[in-house]
Amino acid sequence: MRAVVQRVSSSKVTVNENTIGSINKGLLVLLGVTHEDTSLDVDYLLEKIVNLRIFEDENEKMNLSLKDVKGELLVVSQFTLYGDCKKGRRPNFTNAAKPDLATKLYEEFIKKAIKEGIKVETGEFGAHMMVELVNDGPVTMLIDSEKNF
Repeated sequence: MRAVVQRVSSSKVTVNENTIGSINKGLLVLLGVTHEDTSLDVDYLLEKIVNLRIFEDENEKMNLSLKDVKGELLVVSQFTLYGDCKKGRRPNFTNAAKPDLATKLYEEFIKKAIKEGIKVETGEFGAHMMVELVNDGPVTMLIDSEKNF
């Protein structure tokens, strides 16, 4: 499982010109799932994301987590995180999980984040979405449950 995590002062996602998810201070999480992912990958990524110290403290040091600042999450499915661009010019998406598994783990990630007491907004799985964000910093992190980066 992979995530692109962006610290934002605001972010929203629209489908067919309708806003379906919107947050203020928090994290935009673009979430990708591969075939071998399980609930263990969900747990690893969620724990890492909500406790990652990428918010500034009173000394302007990145010392605080999403939980510490009571931030919000906007979670958007993104199968293209498993696009392979090594050969040719057209990405290969065979490493992306099929929709049944990807949907299950995406929804599990969201449910577990809510159980952590975090306000969570979402995109729409499988839809063509427009994502807007104000990247605060900018701060962008890449996280992979296989620890590839």
